[in-house]
Amino acid sequence: MDFTLPPELLELRDRVRAFVDEVVIPAEPRGLAEHGPPEALRAELQAAARDAGLFAPQVAEEFGGLGLDHRGQAVVFEEAGTSLLGALALNCAAPDEGNMAMLEKIATDEQKARYLAPLAAGEVRSCFAMTEPAPGAGSDPSMLRTRAERVDGGWRIDGDKWFITGAEGAAFTICMARTEETIERGRGATMFFVDADNPGMRITRVVDSLDKLAPGGHAEVEFRDCRVADEAILGEAGLGFRYAQVRLAPARLTHCMRWLGAARRAHEIALDRAAAREGFGDRLADLGMVQGLLADNAIDLHTSRLTIWHCAWLLDADPGSREAARASSLAKIHVAEAIYRVLDRALQVCGSLGISGDLPLGRMLAEARAFRIYDGPSETHRWALARRDVKARAAQAAPA
Repeated sequence: MDFTLPPELLELRDRVRAFVDEVVIPAEPRGLAEHGPPEALRAELQAAARDAGLFAPQVAEEFGGLGLDHRGQAVVFEEAGTSLLGALALNCAAPDEGNMAMLEKIATDEQKARYLAPLAAGEVRSCFAMTEPAPGAGSDPSMLRTRAERVDGGWRIDGDKWFITGAEGAAFTICMARTEETIERGRGATMFFVDADNPGMRITRVVDSLDKLAPGGHAEVEFRDCRVADEAILGEAGLGFRYAQVRLAPARLTHCMRWLGAARRAHEIALDRAAAREGFGDRLADLGMVQGLLADNAIDLHTSRLTIWHCAWLLDADPGSREAARASSLAKIHVAEAIYRVLDRALQVCGSLGISGDLPLGRMLAEARAFRIYDGPSETHRWALARRDVKARAAQAAPA
């Protein structure tokens, strides 16, 4: 495996780094609001990224993007992630980025024109309505309770969704609903486009949350006699979970890419503080305990980057492979936990300054904590990894 980055990717990386440093980071005081940055700031930053030729790096050139593969995204998304507003500025933030990737692969031409094109252009936002209040679907998708039934002219959707990121202000949602009595082996559910002006869909509240970065926050959404046409189906009826895998494995990894950038910036802040701050007759950087924190940060950053790049390489080679799916789960566990350790150590090195609002570390730490839960909690991915590995080992040991 060759880790050499091509010159054009290095040039793009450097341009993204300069853009984030010069344009995005200075805007942070205006952008970290209660439920995500103001819409006017989103539009301002995205216009600047578009003018700089950095907009939608993951989207195909056909839809105005740069057409990067997963390995290219790993490099660029890390740079964007050095600011909590960077991915939003480049239009590669969740949940829109994951939805764009899925629509590129499985939407019809008509659906791409109606939903993907304006989303890729930054004209609208979107959301993905999967998670439900208990006892509905969360980490276990087979517990899905939202139902869609055939009616004259299409389908009727009924159910409740919970913690739907970006629902407030989104132009449309992609709603996962049960369409068969049983859900097993990837069958039994269907994804539907639901436009925001559909009278059968209503946002009931925006949930107060530890993380506040996503535009529109996290919402509770109810579907009551929500009517959609057959053309609203994304993919194929009954195979929603199979099609969703097109979104889920890469989206887990792109989260890792962005958070790696945030952790790297935190580490750099800690390095600067340790070099400048004196205590107990020496610089903090010369104290053994502080050196240990900084060294452990370097280790976590390096192993996280290698884990991300390896998974990106597998996704580029064969995105539907079991090996790529396994690597995505592994990356989600390792990076979510490693970047939190880096942020926590960086804040510890900076002491009271790290806790204060004068540095972004406290906000980064709060935002990053949620990453160990969304896109599958660490425990669920560990369970899946262990189950796969035990099964694979048993198959190897079985007599021929």
